[in-house]
Amino acid sequence: MVPIDFDKLDYPIGNSIKECHSQYGLDFQNGHFYLPDYCPFGDFSSFENAASILEQYLKLTSSFYIFGNLPEVPSCIENKGALRCCQMILTCRIKHPITETIIKLGPEKLDDLLGLVRLVYPEYFKPQTTAMGNYYGIYKDSKLVAVTGERMQMNDFIEVSAVITHPDHTGKGYAKQLVTHTANAIFDQNKFPFLHVARRNSRAIHVYESLGFSTRKEINIWHLVKKQHSP
Repeated sequence: MVPIDFDKLDYPIGNSIKECHSQYGLDFQNGHFYLPDYCPFGDFSSFENAASILEQYLKLTSSFYIFGNLPEVPSCIENKGALRCCQMILTCRIKHPITETIIKLGPEKLDDLLGLVRLVYPEYFKPQTTAMGNYYGIYKDSKLVAVTGERMQMNDFIEVSAVITHPDHTGKGYAKQLVTHTANAIFDQNKFPFLHVARRNSRAIHVYESLGFSTRKEINIWHLVKKQHSP
């Protein structure tokens, strides 16, 4: 059995684009970016020509995020600061009980999904993000009230993402059940689930830990925007 290279998670965007998501990304050799209509994220394995790469990507979007180490940014870009996150990994299936009806969200549910996401994570979720993986949801009274899905994907890893519950339906255990369903579906693909969560979000971290996730490392997510005076 080939050993799993967990170090690939140090560059989750680059390795996802090189292995499973080449059709959704841009490969600059030492820098990799998702096309902004899918996910405005990038990372660098080294900083050669980084300024030029950032300027090229800036032509596609005025706001984007860099995972991990940040190179010196060119004068046309403003660094809005970093969100410190925990990168968490799961190595065995979750046994948490599922009592709700969880459905896979197909294209016909896209408007419902986008409507819920806009309430919580509009900056991270784009119209084509759903093409990157499977998304699952819980409906109550014909209304989508909670979702979870897959985003970055490598040969051995899939990111659990968009763990969202409508504000009127929090505290009912929907997130735990959806993460359980999504993570176990990833194991069914012979891959390991991982996720990113803000370090300050202690409540979410506690939920993930209760399901068996552990923090692998902390990682900065830098928000870069085009300066207003830039051409």
